[in-house]
Amino acid sequence: MSKVKSSNLGYPRIGEKREWKRALEQFWSEKLTEEAFLKQIKELRLSYLEKQKNSGIDLIPIGDFSLYDHILDTSVLFGLVPERFNHKNGKVSLDTYFSIARGSKDAVASEMTKWFNTNYHYIVPEIKPDAKPYITENRLLKLYLEAKKELNIDGKPVIVGPITLLKLSKGFEKEDFPNLLRSLIPLYIDVFTDLQKAGATWIQVDEPILSTTLAKEDLNYFKETYEAFNNAVPNVNILLQTYFESVDHYQEVISLPVQGIGLDFVYDDGANLKSLKKYGFPEDKVLAAGIVDGRNIWRTDLDQTLHQATDLLQYVDQEHLWIQPSSSLQHVPVTVRQENELESVLKNAISFADEKLNEVVTLVKGLNEGHQAILNEIKQSKEAINALNQSSHRNIDSVKNEIQSLGEDLPTRPLPFSKRQAIQEKKWQLPLLPTTTIGSLPQTKEIRSARQKWRKGEWTESQYEQFIDQNIEKWIKIQEDLDIDVLVHGEFERNDMVEYFGEKLRGFAFTRFAWVQSYGSRCVKPPIIFGDVDLESPMTVKESAYAQSLTKRPVKGMLTGPVTIYNWSFVRNDISQFDVNKQIALALKKEIHALEENNIQMIQVDEPAIREGLPLKEEKKRKYLHDAVYVFRLATVYVENSTQIHTHMCYSEFDEIIDTIDQLDADVISIEAARSHGEIISTFEDYEYDKGIGLGVYDIHSPRIPSVEEIKTSIERALQVINPKLFWINPDCGLKTRNPNETIPALKNLVQATKEVRKKHLQLN
Repeated sequence: MSKVKSSNLGYPRIGEKREWKRALEQFWSEKLTEEAFLKQIKELRLSYLEKQKNSGIDLIPIGDFSLYDHILDTSVLFGLVPERFNHKNGKVSLDTYFSIARGSKDAVASEMTKWFNTNYHYIVPEIKPDAKPYITENRLLKLYLEAKKELNIDGKPVIVGPITLLKLSKGFEKEDFPNLLRSLIPLYIDVFTDLQKAGATWIQVDEPILSTTLAKEDLNYFKETYEAFNNAVPNVNILLQTYFESVDHYQEVISLPVQGIGLDFVYDDGANLKSLKKYGFPEDKVLAAGIVDGRNIWRTDLDQTLHQATDLLQYVDQEHLWIQPSSSLQHVPVTVRQENELESVLKNAISFADEKLNEVVTLVKGLNEGHQAILNEIKQSKEAINALNQSSHRNIDSVKNEIQSLGEDLPTRPLPFSKRQAIQEKKWQLPLLPTTTIGSLPQTKEIRSARQKWRKGEWTESQYEQFIDQNIEKWIKIQEDLDIDVLVHGEFERNDMVEYFGEKLRGFAFTRFAWVQSYGSRCVKPPIIFGDVDLESPMTVKESAYAQSLTKRPVKGMLTGPVTIYNWSFVRNDISQFDVNKQIALALKKEIHALEENNIQMIQVDEPAIREGLPLKEEKKRKYLHDAVYVFRLATVYVENSTQIHTHMCYSEFDEIIDTIDQLDADVISIEAARSHGEIISTFEDYEYDKGIGLGVYDIHSPRIPSVEEIKTSIERALQVINPKLFWINPDCGLKTRNPNETIPALKNLVQATKEVRKKHLQLN
């Protein structure tokens, strides 16, 4: 009798305790030879495959593992190496591979950007219109044969599809797309042919671009591409895999000449299921149903999800149904097993990658053997979920009542900016082109060491606070000596711009080993928002007030905004995103009030992640941006007209959200712009922004110290389109990662450049 099968799309690369990260960084620092490094990496890679095999997964992905990034792997596979790396035809060396990702002494790294709407970053392929791709080495074949030989696993090779690869690339114009696609199609066919000859029965081709809003011509490209694959390699079974959203053109997608379609039934807002019920599904194709959440960390409600999967059997027979996560599991941590410090009511309700594989296998067992076969697992999942939902963490009446009392209208400051500006000018008496920094100042080895000693109990609270105060005092004096107009306290007490606040707010939890890959070897440990969020006591007042007591110049209070805290956390899924954001915003509103009461009346609420969270579908973006404006204003508008609200954003398609940024109604916005001044300035030529703004005048991500002339050029370029009375001068981001020997000279040059430009403009006017 035919049975439903279990499948996985991808597995975390980093290891339970970040063994992958350590191996990479030891190799980069020449503590490991290439041979020793590759041996360690192979052991890790095989251990991940064996773990999936032992969990009972039928279709195990091969090739999802990467030394850095899967998009970079695909680029290198097809010889798409930027010219500046001087690669000649043939296999790409490890040195060249890592140089593309990280840069070298002779060539800058390729650009890095967000992988759709996740917090993972990929290396952007650079492809010239006249590129001549070729196969450098069929790594998929090598990895497939390795798994077969070493572990007797007949795996499912995974590759990013050609249309998604090109859509995520740069370096060519729209009209070049068809020719580049046609140059890649034969190479994909060669890869597939080699895999077929080696015995592969299924190949997973990831085309997540299908989950975005596509034009009609894009659908024609899909038809052309997959017809070419089918004609050239008719005996290869291709699973066309989508994820992160629904597919808009469902009928066209399921009609493509492939043997299986992978659909996300978790993040589709019900649209994929609706299409399935309306249009059915081809009898001769496999439906790979993503019904276990691949991106968030909550335990699956096995009862509800089993019913959902059973419904799918009305449209697909058992032989043609696979159960799998909604996306690759690289977006979640490896395992819950080691999180022994979490409260049991929370730990029992969490599911990381290993646990999600078990859930997939359990659901398949329930479909094949009947509901009764997994009654115990269903009972356990329901009890764990109900226990958290009914706990005091998720039922704080004061928070619920406050949310229910909010109206739908956008919160609004008493006076518009034009009138607030006059009040603030009178209060602050700042010069033309005021100078400031974004917030954080260098976190030296000594500061990190002190924090570790305090956390381990080697230092008392009093010792640590005294150390932080000494650093604040030192840097207030440095800023005064540099003659910066608006100061910051430096954030020396903060480990991370989200984690710091999460540790002080009710409703957050933190793990020991729940790391996920952000980019390359950079791993992050997102906070878990698991309960109602509330402020129990002030979070930032002590340090900010102490800094202000040391100087007559204004010191900015520094907070992370609600949308960024949300987007950079694992978030509860029992209430809406909007309601969670409102809870965070109300907590920040109380903090802002406490800062005001303590004479901190310039307050910066950073929102670097607003753009990052944009939905993939055009029709969903409007609501998301409206909600982002609502919660920012909910946190910030209930202040005196003389209180100046600042915000900071990292640059990313700024013109796409300029209207939203304007609606935030912040008195001053600073934008990470040093690398893209020309693009941003063109935005202001088309959009008249009438509030205070600072475009970063030098790039803090580079250790080099910008000259006075260089900074003057940046300032003058911006003043071509921005009113000098509204323009602030600042670096493009926080200075946490820079050392004092870089920071102080750079800021000195910033102030000097500003004074020279200021003098010139005052003379002209």
